[in-house]
Amino acid sequence: MKETMEETKVTYTLEHDGRFYMIVHVPARVCRETGEQFFAPETVEHIQTLIQSRKKPDKVIETPVYEYA
Repeated sequence: MKETMEETKVTYTLEHDGRFYMIVHVPARVCRETGEQFFAPETVEHIQTLIQSRKKPDKVIETPVYEYA
């Protein structure tokens, strides 16, 4: 059976309490066929800690928002 998973770094984005967060260079296993991303439990815990810590981000970007209507 051919391995379709690849170890790589991805950009992880999420919305939490009305704010958007982007975490770059996150280790993940990504399916070459579907693009689905899988994260180790330690990685998920680290992301949660980063968001909850409210530490100053490395940079801030402005993002346009459009209503789909």
